Amino acid sequence: MILIRDLKLGAGEPWEALRALAAKRLRVRPEDIGGLRLYKRSLDARRKPELFWVCSVLVSLKGDEEKAVARAKDARVRLWEEPDYALPRVREPTPRPVVVGFGPAGIFAALALAMAGARPVVLERGQDALTRRAAVEAFRAGGELDPENNVQFGEGGAGTFSDGKLNTGTHDKRIRFVLEQFAAHGAPESVLYDAKPHVGTDVLVDVVQNLRKTIVALGGEVRFGSRMEKLVLENGRLAGLEVAAGGERYVLPCDRAILALGHSARDSFAALYAQGVAMEPKPFAMGVRIEHRQSAIDRSQYGRARGALPAADYALNVHLPDGTSAFTFCMCPGGEVIAAASEPGGVVTNGMSLSARGGENANAALLVTLRPEDFPGSDVFAGLRWQREIERACYDCGGGDYRAPAQLLGDFLAGRPSEGPGGVEPSYRPGVVWTDLHAVLPERITSVLENAVPELGKRLEGFDAPDAVLTAPETRSSSPVRILRGEELCAAAIEGLYPCGEGAGYAGGITSAAVDGLRCAEALLASLDGGGRA
Repeated sequence: MILIRDLKLGAGEPWEALRALAAKRLRVRPEDIGGLRLYKRSLDARRKPELFWVCSVLVSLKGDEEKAVARAKDARVRLWEEPDYALPRVREPTPRPVVVGFGPAGIFAALALAMAGARPVVLERGQDALTRRAAVEAFRAGGELDPENNVQFGEGGAGTFSDGKLNTGTHDKRIRFVLEQFAAHGAPESVLYDAKPHVGTDVLVDVVQNLRKTIVALGGEVRFGSRMEKLVLENGRLAGLEVAAGGERYVLPCDRAILALGHSARDSFAALYAQGVAMEPKPFAMGVRIEHRQSAIDRSQYGRARGALPAADYALNVHLPDGTSAFTFCMCPGGEVIAAASEPGGVVTNGMSLSARGGENANAALLVTLRPEDFPGSDVFAGLRWQREIERACYDCGGGDYRAPAQLLGDFLAGRPSEGPGGVEPSYRPGVVWTDLHAVLPERITSVLENAVPELGKRLEGFDAPDAVLTAPETRSSSPVRILRGEELCAAAIEGLYPCGEGAGYAGGITSAAVDGLRCAEALLASLDGGGRA
């Protein structure tokens, strides 16, 4: 195979035109190309409204490929070998390894263990994706919050109710395997080649179920409604897990467990810390969700209406003179702001898009970077308590029925409360309460946002539009604590325990969490009987 990079295709041109472009770059005839596959594409809008797809393709030639590459004399043309991600086969361990949590990190840790023949047991405090989806919809419609089955807890983790972004800023050999598994289990093929791949929550609900079915077919077991309560330790080594399920408790024997808790398992963090699991506070970010009309974002990014192009997105950041910073995160084109609480008496927001990204609004987290020295306290859980305080203040402001505080951006910058929407209707359900967000958010956050928004408006026209809607709070972008682990990925001073993923402080999104799940699974497999190979 030959990889050809940086082929430019006009946004309105047919994809079939790539064959001719690839042949020209290789100095061969189009008919000499036996096969062509899109490897990567990204949209170049720097000369808007003239837009181009910048593509990389994999081609096979009917002739000598090595000679063709040499003849091309172009650094953008090279021979290509498909990356291979292989797992060892191991003897079935006794007791079976356990994975705690079934979000992206837990899913891919369990998948790797199952593929290796280790037959893992998965404990997930929430429910399966279909049951969970019904609970989330009922809550958004004004029903009761289920603390064990919501946007944060359940099959697929918090990422299931999101835009389903699979892009990551990390570079790792395992990323391709992750994307291939998503595609093989129901995600669109485009996740394999889009520079910013996404799935959409409507498709993710099916994908995570399909991944679970594969894990079970390979000998794994998934237990929903099962919450880890406590570690069973013997001489500094894991010997089992105390589990609560169905109103009862039992001890699950195990000497190896991957902790893929997710960033919202606050009770689990506290229980682990009480048992001596080493943790430290870590930087994280909090702020608001900001909503614009999607058509306005399209015009800003494309210089025109998008037509057949995908709904436009953005990613912005600014470092201010005083050393503070703000950025956008989890941008959801054509999406909506979703109620993401997991504790009674607290309001939390997040963003979500369906696969078509066809909604009228665009939204993103608008976040302020916070360091441990910013926290109102110096202990391990100071950041976690700060999250909770903000969430409860917003709950009280909303009247105690999970409505979220909201304010027009123009009013926020002017320091006056809002009385209603302008040109952007807020999408958050069960509804918003118009107010002044300075009353519910700490000055450490509001002051940075006040200074950051005008600067971000210079980077994206219309971002600072007065009628943009701010909905608070966005507090769960990442974990405020890190569970310490050593070079072999085991928890400090506890043999057999592998902290993993976003909740443990080692990932920041679906793909990076999945990659960390694979890394922890590899480390666990390597520990089995000196490798435990079958």
